[in-house]
Amino acid sequence: MARPLVVKVTCGADDPERLSQALTVAATAVASGVDVSLWLTGDAAWLGVTGRVPDLALTHSVPLVDLVDAVLSGGRVTVCTQCAARRGITEDQLAPGARIAGAATFLDECLADDAQALVY
Repeated sequence: MARPLVVKVTCGADDPERLSQALTVAATAVASGVDVSLWLTGDAAWLGVTGRVPDLALTHSVPLVDLVDAVLSGGRVTVCTQCAARRGITEDQLAPGARIAGAATFLDECLADDAQALVY
């Protein structure tokens, strides 16, 4: 079995290629049967909110909403506690299956046996 993958996204629509790459890797890993935990930080936190995934119309890329939905359907999506608070995002605004959690949870996931962490 593949080792768990933790993907942390630190950018939003202001950096569309990096955002798309991170989500593509996470969604591809889910489709491959990998245990995926996607962490949304900074302006990426908005991706965890229902109806807030932007349509970047990035050429040669899968729409972000499809990538986020793929991770939500087979992995875990977490919005950073501090990032959510700074943006006024609350649990009841999140997409079904998403959660808000903090640094201690992120560290637990990253330091788990055989886990691989990627930061975009």
